[in-house]
Amino acid sequence: MTEIPRTPLLLGFAGLLPFVWSVLTVLQPGLAEWGARTLGPRFAGAYVMLFYGAIILSFMSGVLWGFATRLHGARATTGYILSVLPALWAFFTTGGGVTSAGLSLIAGFIAILGIDWFFWRQGAAPDWWMQLRILLTIVVTTCLAIGVIFS
Repeated sequence: MTEIPRTPLLLGFAGLLPFVWSVLTVLQPGLAEWGARTLGPRFAGAYVMLFYGAIILSFMSGVLWGFATRLHGARATTGYILSVLPALWAFFTTGGGVTSAGLSLIAGFIAILGIDWFFWRQGAAPDWWMQLRILLTIVVTTCLAIGVIFS
């Protein structure tokens, strides 16, 4: 196993903050009320994780597109096609309420691991990529599951 560089690890953890905040506001109504009053209603409850989750799936499409640029021929074509799927998934599946959107996001984040693995196996992603992605995906999907269950 290759050690995850400090900067991507710290930025990855920072990217988890909205998911964790959302869980805290789902589980603690008083905190949700404070967050809604202080930060605005879109910064409390399950809305945070659903909105941010769709943004992160779209962000991951951009990351994966970057990996696709490192491939050639049919593998590049496959890579470009795979790279747009997370954004399209987020766009087409995150409506319909907390349960539906949350489950769709969970499926999307788990599916990205397969796409990540494709790029990693092709040598287009860094050696440490899968370690980071698995770690982040566990936290994200756990937060989304809590949001689905308790919202």
